[in-house]
This record gives sequence, structure tokens and C-alpha cells, in this order.
Amino acid sequence: MAHEPESGGEGDFLEDLYTTDIGLTWLASQWEVLEYFYKEHVPSDSDEGPAVVWLRIAESSVEEFDRSKAAQLGQDVERLLCSPLTDETIRTVWLAATHGVFDPREHGMSTGAWLRKAEEAWLARVRLDDPGFVPPPPQPVVDEELRRAVLGVIHPVAERLSLAVENPPFGIPVTGLVPALERVVTECCADLGYRLFLRAMKAYHVAADRPVLVALGERFGYPRWVVPEGLNDRAD
Repeated sequence: MAHEPESGGEGDFLEDLYTTDIGLTWLASQWEVLEYFYKEHVPSDSDEGPAVVWLRIAESSVEEFDRSKAAQLGQDVERLLCSPLTDETIRTVWLAATHGVFDPREHGMSTGAWLRKAEEAWLARVRLDDPGFVPPPPQPVVDEELRRAVLGVIHPVAERLSLAVENPPFGIPVTGLVPALERVVTECCADLGYRLFLRAMKAYHVAADRPVLVALGERFGYPRWVVPEGLNDRAD
């Protein structure tokens, strides 16, 4: 689903006080509740591996959100896979968004191939309710002013964020995150690049300037808690 930047409101997203992320970055955020998901949705005698469980989480977005927010998952995947980004760049931002806990490469897949599977799982679930549903084509946010604004909030924390992701307390260390995020913003989509940046900041608890980040989120028209929920406010 596309939305108009600089809307000054909730954009095309329906107001929802409980929405703390959307689309692919919502899926990435589920690393924090994997244990709960296993307990609630995976039988104790199941031999399903992590890759299959993550696909089931992708399916669950259809129950988690209204149609407009759920559709963002497919939109985000298409934005990435239709861009000139390399698979290594996509893997880097995905790993950081999940605190390095799920690497498709460890399960014999490129990151692009796994994201395509996640999109297919989501779409199959949508079509159980609406067999004729056709996802819209990717509509990345390519506004140059918004791209510069996102790069402008990444640069002040680049050193701290890089240090955190390269030396994590657990999960796979991630190198080259900041250049990868910059490529997502400039070669793919300012909106998705910003949400992937936020997700990494939250995953590694890197201190941030909340008012500045919230203000930029408002320009993208995010639901009100997408930016601040889980953010480590900078101590002045």
C-alpha cells in the first residue's frame, strides 16, 4: 500500500493506538516475541524449523492488522526486490532489524528468496478470504527531500549504531549496516529505509532523539506509535 508523504496526519493508515509497526518491519520486530509465538502457535512435538515459523508469522499479519496495514508487507517486499539493491544489502538490513536472530542464509536461502516466500505466505492467507485479491505494484517513496531527511537522522547516530550491531550481546554480528541503510533510502524507498533504521535502533537499544524521529514519522503519516514505541530516548 502506498501513502502520500508530508500528509501531516495518519496518511492512508487507519488510526490504531496499538499499531507499533507495519509491513516488513513489523515482521522483523517479531524476533522479540518468538518464544511466545512458539508456545501459542507451534505444537511441542512439531519439527518445524525457524524458517517455517517465520513464514507462519508473516501469515499472521492478516489477523493482526486491518487490510490496509497487512498489505504493507507485500508492498515492502516488492519495493526491495524490484530495486537495484544487492541481496547482501537486503540481508544486512534484515539481520539488524531482527537483532541477528534469523539469517535466511543459515537455512539455505538468499534473503530475497526468503522474502519472496514470506510474501507468498501472506498472499495465500489473504486469498483465503478474498480469492480475487491482486496486490498493487510497488510504490516506493522516492521524494528527494524525504530521502535527505532520513539520511539526516541516520548520520548523527551512525557510529553508535554501527558499534552496537557489530558487537551484539547475542545474535549474528552485522557489519556495514549504515551504508546498507543509506542504499535502501536512496536506491529503494525512503519510507522503508526509515522504518528499517528505526527497527535497528530499537533492536539494539541505541539512544535516539525522540522528538526529531517522531516528527519525521509524522511526515510519512505513520500511526502514532510506530516511531516512539520501544525507542531508547536520548538522555540529555
